[in-house]
Amino acid sequence: MRTLGRSGVRVSPLGFGAAVIGNLYTEIVDTQAYEAVGTAWQRGIRYFDTAPHYGLGLSERRLGAALRDFPRAEYTVSTKVGRRLEPSDAGGDDLAHGFAVPATHRRVWDFSADGVRRSLEASLERLGLDRVDVVYLHDPDDHAEQAFREGYPALEKLRAEGVVGAIGAGMNQAGMLTRFVRETDVDVVLCAGRYTLLDQSAAAELLPAAAERGVSVVVGGAFNSGLLADPRPTATYDYTRAPAELLERALRMNEAATRHGTTLRAAALAFCAAHPAVASVLVGARSAHEAGDCAEQFAARVPAAFWQELRDTGLLPTQEPS
Repeated sequence: MRTLGRSGVRVSPLGFGAAVIGNLYTEIVDTQAYEAVGTAWQRGIRYFDTAPHYGLGLSERRLGAALRDFPRAEYTVSTKVGRRLEPSDAGGDDLAHGFAVPATHRRVWDFSADGVRRSLEASLERLGLDRVDVVYLHDPDDHAEQAFREGYPALEKLRAEGVVGAIGAGMNQAGMLTRFVRETDVDVVLCAGRYTLLDQSAAAELLPAAAERGVSVVVGGAFNSGLLADPRPTATYDYTRAPAELLERALRMNEAATRHGTTLRAAALAFCAAHPAVASVLVGARSAHEAGDCAEQFAARVPAAFWQELRDTGLLPTQEPS
């Protein structure tokens, strides 16, 4: 277990990203979600991340139900604020936002102090918990002013009151996360998709700044939404069809992994976990089989010769993991 910054909140090196059990892209049943979480627990995962955005609250409800039989002191839960859920009678589904659920609610961007508290209270109700360990400002890309002026101070107050143990921001970009690290007293940032085998943009400023300031980094999107898990023509990258250039790079990496007796999945996870600023790597699993496979890949040793080949061929410009 690793500690998030100076907060004392501890996370397992491999974490469970619960967006997929909110019916991300594809509908699954409750029992399948519970089995995925249960297998993750059996494989030593003790950090679980969710958000109201994921399936309009379905992810939080399922995660809370799946964790109910486990000792509360033994696991860490994070959720997010910034999108409040309000009832809607619009009908239809939520696939426009990526989730195969009925559109019973609508998302309202709200990084105000009141919005932060209201969102957290609703999350606790859906989770069936009296506290969460970590709260992130979720995707404040287009709401920077309110997030820094109102949302962040609200989280700071919740931490001071002991309502939450650690605070931070979670985004699909490195730039604004670097600003949070440098200008605030966050404990952790969640960076999705910007420190992977295909995109090392977080390595330029975010990771060095986090290491210097003692801020932990949680890495999400290690597979870049699918391309690094299963590189094929229909694979997705950043939630859309993978560009041909990136598909070719992933296929070449996959061929190198096979030559060296490993898998691209294992390499993708190992790369993210190796940086000293990274406290945990999140993986999404929609079934017991996927959860077990992620744990196996994370535990696998990736040969040094594989990293050397990637550097020699220009597929990986950064220093290989040790």
